[in-house]
Amino acid sequence: MKRLLTAAALLAAIPAAAQAQDVTRIPGGATSPILAGVFVPAKADMLILSGQVPAPAVQGGAPDAIATYGDTKTQAISAFKKIEALLKAQGYEMSDVIKLTVFLVGDPANGGKLDFKGFNEAYSQFFGTPTQPNKSARSVVQVAALAGPAFLVEIEATAAKTPKK
Repeated sequence: MKRLLTAAALLAAIPAAAQAQDVTRIPGGATSPILAGVFVPAKADMLILSGQVPAPAVQGGAPDAIATYGDTKTQAISAFKKIEALLKAQGYEMSDVIKLTVFLVGDPANGGKLDFKGFNEAYSQFFGTPTQPNKSARSVVQVAALAGPAFLVEIEATAAKTPKK
């Protein structure tokens, strides 16, 4: 009997989100475009994607020229489209994305500072929309450079979903 009481006490101490069987999204502030966090239950399936960089926006452009890939917003949209395609190929959707890690290079056209506004405009086309209302937890950092000299954006994505019953 003592063991039953101890187990019941432990279960009562676990937050409701931790007892849930579905991925639980913890909202950020009322107007925040991102989540404060995400609880992923042990039985969830997860997919972790490597960082995605943009495809050229201009065919035949110089491979080392930022103009070939576009500004931060254009590059972010391209990277998100690649993420969307990779997710779909594995049976996931953008709505399953729970975490993004975003690396932005300072744009020379922006005085060497990252274009956070441009990135957010791209992000808001894929997350928190009427057709895809889910948001993700995310981190955005400025880095000195990425693998290609013309890349301003690289995005890593983690998706999770619970198996259908």
